[in-house]
Amino acid sequence: MKLVATGLLLLAAVIYLFCRWLEDRDGENVAAWVGYVRAASEAGMVGALADWFAVTALFKHPMGIPIPHTALIRKKKDQIGDQLGGFIEENFMTPDVIEEKVAQLALPTRVSSWLADPKNTPRVGDEAARGIAFAAEMLDDEDIEKLITAAMRWAAEPEWGPPAGRVLEQLISENRLEPVIQLLCDRAHDFALGSQELIDRVIDKDGPAWAPKFVNSLVGDRLYRELVEFSFKVKTDPGHQVRQAMTGVMVQLAHDLQNDPDTIARLEAIKSELLERDEVTGAASTAWNAGKALIEQLLADPNGTLRATLTDSIIQIAERIRDDEVLKNKMNIWMVRVARHVSENYSQEIISVITETVRGWDAEDTSNKIELQVGRDLQFIRINGTVVGSLAGLAIYTASVLLFH
Repeated sequence: MKLVATGLLLLAAVIYLFCRWLEDRDGENVAAWVGYVRAASEAGMVGALADWFAVTALFKHPMGIPIPHTALIRKKKDQIGDQLGGFIEENFMTPDVIEEKVAQLALPTRVSSWLADPKNTPRVGDEAARGIAFAAEMLDDEDIEKLITAAMRWAAEPEWGPPAGRVLEQLISENRLEPVIQLLCDRAHDFALGSQELIDRVIDKDGPAWAPKFVNSLVGDRLYRELVEFSFKVKTDPGHQVRQAMTGVMVQLAHDLQNDPDTIARLEAIKSELLERDEVTGAASTAWNAGKALIEQLLADPNGTLRATLTDSIIQIAERIRDDEVLKNKMNIWMVRVARHVSENYSQEIISVITETVRGWDAEDTSNKIELQVGRDLQFIRINGTVVGSLAGLAIYTASVLLFH
């Protein structure tokens, strides 16, 4: 476009010189049309040069001469960024405008409808898997390990005794430990049913050497029957003394954990020993690496259970939102409120992205970028200047001929 505009300027200059040559050659006998063409070409050159200067002055010094008020974009780069940011803030980032646009978007309806559409199910699974994999990839292993370790240390800082005692006391008062006691009694009875061989072996090993074998057998059988019968009574009788004693032990433990310094100290010692073990300190790294590898492996399988479950969960949530008008309206109101809050409190920070970015640009590069974006239209200004100047020169010359000849 620069070549076209410059070519028109050169064409006007050639025509002007040709007309001047004709006038010089023919003198008073020159053809009448020469004056009109000369005037048009002369005015066209003036218009082309004037618009060339105007266009060039926006981006650089014409012909390298530092004429005042030229190379405007280079000099005013920061001001342009500030004014652009201010224009956007005043006209686009106002709370009322943002609130209206967000309300019109109805994002909960659009997003939930798209997610719930069966045609988009494969895409939903792919994007969900890609998002989780990307998050896992972006998370630094060392940082995650430090986070888990810090969480463990944070959990270990307060005393465990009093809170554990209160929890245990609450469980006892709500009779929540009864299933645990019942499970222990069931396991004890199951052990008793299978203890015949163990009892015989213990009696044979630790019994009197002089005792006959049949006596040991009778004693073992009696012990086995008594153990099975006793464990069965404990298992089936909720009011059995053993079960009451177990409950009593738990009640006393809950009390001691809250009030007995020795019990609290022993629990703290156990906690410290546990958390200082290499197996526990290395558990953070092991758990994260294992979990990360497992998630990546399961998500990589398009037909895997984890991916299918994740996709189904997302679709179910989307269907719930899509079909529940009340919920959709609430979510839309939430989004509008959030958008308004952001606009009222953080518009300056958002606009600063524009202003700071422009400030960070090199002045030369900025001028070149803008010129490339609007340069084609600016060259049309030069072309139009040449054409309009020619027509204006022709009109002025014609009017002067009509007036004075």
